[in-house]
Amino acid sequence: MEIANDSGMLLLILLPLLILQLVLLTFALIDLFKRNETNGPKWVWLLVILFMNILGPIIYFLWGRTKR
Repeated sequence: MEIANDSGMLLLILLPLLILQLVLLTFALIDLFKRNETNGPKWVWLLVILFMNILGPIIYFLWGRTKR
């Protein structure tokens, strides 16, 4: 339980996840606004991307985008 008490170690563990979340969020939002059509309303995909943390952008990339 020493890791939970050391905030520096906890930050090192969580930092890659936070960076991954920010990168996925950024690319998903850019892709969403560039596309003319999506599978479903764009406003729904915007909510999914913004409020479902890491899973939202992944779900959007798997099922939200239409083929170009």
